[in-house]
Amino acid sequence: MPRVSVLTPIYNTNPQYLRECIESILNQTFTDFEFLILNDSPNNKEIENIVKEYAKHDKRIKYYKNEKNMGITPSRNKLLDLAKGEYLAIFDHDDISVPERLEKQVKYLDENPQVGVVSGWVEYFGEFSSILKAPETDAVTKIFLTTKCVVPHTAAMIRKSVLINNNIEYEEYYTPCEDYRLWARLMDVTHFYNFQEVLVKYRFLPTNTSHKQSSQMAEKDLLIRNEICDSHMFLKQEYEHKYNLRTKFRLRLFGKIPLIKIKQDIVYLFEFIPLFKIRWK
Repeated sequence: MPRVSVLTPIYNTNPQYLRECIESILNQTFTDFEFLILNDSPNNKEIENIVKEYAKHDKRIKYYKNEKNMGITPSRNKLLDLAKGEYLAIFDHDDISVPERLEKQVKYLDENPQVGVVSGWVEYFGEFSSILKAPETDAVTKIFLTTKCVVPHTAAMIRKSVLINNNIEYEEYYTPCEDYRLWARLMDVTHFYNFQEVLVKYRFLPTNTSHKQSSQMAEKDLLIRNEICDSHMFLKQEYEHKYNLRTKFRLRLFGKIPLIKIKQDIVYLFEFIPLFKIRWK
């Protein structure tokens, strides 16, 4: 049984990007893994041949193909079911993992049994260059999860037993934010940790899901965020307190008509017209 299962769904992936993705895993300093690649574009023979070519020379690669296109969330769940490793390394089909990624994540999970999800920073490259940073500790990560998805999915490694013991998997209803929903469900059952360094290089392209399904992503993101806030109100309040987002003062005429509100040190007329900023002594 391998220690790690690397899970990569592919769909009409650019052949060169796919090669770079595969080689970044095969060149890891940590070697005790299986590399599960699931093709959700079954008619694309070119990328199938590329994976099979690598599999001939490295038995850690296991190639699977859906009979028909299933979509990203069912494909991710199929990979979860196929995985034999103790730890699950999530990795998308056109990204690049730094050589020490798996080694560092396995070591951390081995030494910290209370942690079920470990991720790290992501470096964007391609049409846009930047570094997506993530909060380090479990407490801060969960506070920030009330506002957005702050655990980079393509850089994450998950303790498989946490998913099995709590009957948790990806949920298709929340696609294309199935990762954010997964973290939301895991908040109550395990701890998170994000390395304060780049673990994955993320290829920023117009074909990324964040571009192609932006309106749907915004809708599902808001839904998940509201669900987290409803069930973890204390975390939302902690975030508001930390960043001075609470309403400090509110005045209503006759107790009903909104007149003055002070929030983030800004005085609002009728609760939405900003008048001026004040400084508290």
